[in-house]
Amino acid sequence: MNKLSKELKEHLMQGTVIPAHPLALNEDRTLDEQHQRLLTQYYMSSGAGGIAIAVHSTQFEIREPEVNLFEKVIELASEEIAKAKLDRPFIKVCGICGPTEQAVNEAKIAVKHSYHMGLLSMGGLQGWTEEAILERVRKVAQVIPVFGFYLQPSVGGRIFSYDFWAKFVEIENVEAIKCASFNRYQTLDVMRALANSSRRNEVAMYTGNDDNIVNDLLTSYRFPTAKGQTEITFRGGLLGHWAVWTQKAVELLDKIKQYKLQPSAAVADELLSHNIAVTDSNAALFDPSHDFHGCISGIHEVLHRQGLLKGIWCISPKETLSKGQSEEIDRIYQDYPQLNDDEFVKAFLKEKSN
Repeated sequence: MNKLSKELKEHLMQGTVIPAHPLALNEDRTLDEQHQRLLTQYYMSSGAGGIAIAVHSTQFEIREPEVNLFEKVIELASEEIAKAKLDRPFIKVCGICGPTEQAVNEAKIAVKHSYHMGLLSMGGLQGWTEEAILERVRKVAQVIPVFGFYLQPSVGGRIFSYDFWAKFVEIENVEAIKCASFNRYQTLDVMRALANSSRRNEVAMYTGNDDNIVNDLLTSYRFPTAKGQTEITFRGGLLGHWAVWTQKAVELLDKIKQYKLQPSAAVADELLSHNIAVTDSNAALFDPSHDFHGCISGIHEVLHRQGLLKGIWCISPKETLSKGQSEEIDRIYQDYPQLNDDEFVKAFLKEKSN
């Protein structure tokens, strides 16, 4: 059983920015290796504390036999991180999908390429019982430390019971959970399950609720438990939204951490208002008005505008911006200039071209 090192465990528990790494393609929808590597370099330069790759933002189709990019993209990212020789912790998370046999195999490939954790998707398992899914988690956890994943139903996830999460958090080698239910009630189920768990101080909660990022990071969830009043917080975020404007996301998390050390009403008010700007910008990027159809293309559009991608192409030609989405991205650029990191990216690309 592979385990997290003490340094990475502390890094994870302290909370960090983990962007969900997109896929760079050429116009003919083949892998654009140059820009794929460039994206990984950008995330490291931005101050992110890790990456998650082969996840939803990387497109699940990378696993299709005719595409066959799963191992290639995780290998490229791992190579770039090794080359960078960072003098700080940087956690490598690999997305893991499918039925048990496929998930265990993907976990083994991730370990082969020196990944520290597997973000275990529960998508596509609608006909499974909760107990069968828990057994799948146990088997994957024998291979790699597990980053649990509560995915919203609108993009392929399913709703789980409180009892499911109460059992989930007790599984050895489950080290973190990304809560991306986009739902306050379901988010509460996970937080309360962890509060009542014997592993309440061992599992790191990370927000994946792109519609409520700042509030999630600000909020202390307090529950009466057998151990008395117990507090659970989101430590950091593993987010598709943080695949863009990543340097500003790093600044934001630092500001929230500072606020928690020295609370002030003025800073709280500022951060709550900032949450509205972030959520409004997420609506433009993730396209909820069209059932999230353009959620990957919206991320690509920003990266393309910045020069980090050559285009917005996805593996499926059907996956592109929705009607009016480009104009919405124009709007958020105009309305919230404080959110983008265009100047940072410009300097980053200039340095890379020298």
